[in-house]
Amino acid sequence: MNNFKSHFKFNKQERSGIFFLLLLIIILQGVYFYIKTKPFNGDSKIVVNTVAQSQLDSLRLLALQKESIKIFSFNPNYITDYKGYMLGMSPAELDRLFAFRKTGRFINSAEEFQQVTQISDSLLMVISPSFKFPEWNKRKKAAKVHSNIRFEKTLQVKDLNLATAEDLKAINGIGEKLSARIIKFRDRLGGFLVNDQLFDVYGLEPEVVQRALHQFRVNDPPSIQKININKATAEELSRLVYISRDLAEKIISFRELNGAYDSSDELLNVESFPVERIDRIKLYLTL
Repeated sequence: MNNFKSHFKFNKQERSGIFFLLLLIIILQGVYFYIKTKPFNGDSKIVVNTVAQSQLDSLRLLALQKESIKIFSFNPNYITDYKGYMLGMSPAELDRLFAFRKTGRFINSAEEFQQVTQISDSLLMVISPSFKFPEWNKRKKAAKVHSNIRFEKTLQVKDLNLATAEDLKAINGIGEKLSARIIKFRDRLGGFLVNDQLFDVYGLEPEVVQRALHQFRVNDPPSIQKININKATAEELSRLVYISRDLAEKIISFRELNGAYDSSDELLNVESFPVERIDRIKLYLTL
């Protein structure tokens, strides 16, 4: 028993050493638990869990694939719900476009498309390069630009309806065939009513038309007998240069099914009606 007790007898120096050792152990344990429980704010990289990283990679790949999709040229007047969604348009923007088209009107430029739909500048910048408007619209714009030109008093402008083939051949770009074609087209019309009808001559480039209109204008439009679309037969309608026999029969069929036309713009509802020619055709029609 005495031997057992002797193991717990320490002198003053030994007791101090044991106390210091216990204190050191407690301090080290405290430091360990403190570091373990406190978040590390060092410069080490943040580790994202595998699931989150996989989702981010998938979204990035989808974005890259979407950017790589080629947008083919299209007429913005005929955008569908699906097409608008793929282009990034909102339902409200599409509704404005559809409401505008229901009035029978057409959008003729990227600027007008933004005014109607109210899309953002950034979206317009992305999709407008793919807009493709009808060729007649480009010609119409060219004619409008030309109509604003003030001719010098020294330039003698001849009447387009009185020009001979020789007169027309003086224009750069108009030769024997084109001059004869212009005269033939003019005769079928019974005379040009407006300057823009020169753009309708097959094979005549817009640039050549602009040059021709510097020297020739419709100064004295001919008087014509307009056709009543609510009474005309298919044969009478087909006499117009712009209306084929098949189209004339569709116009009559539409009238028989829906009643008399209240406006010539209702012709746009006729199947296969050439919307780009509505302004020309209206010159020869009445109600």
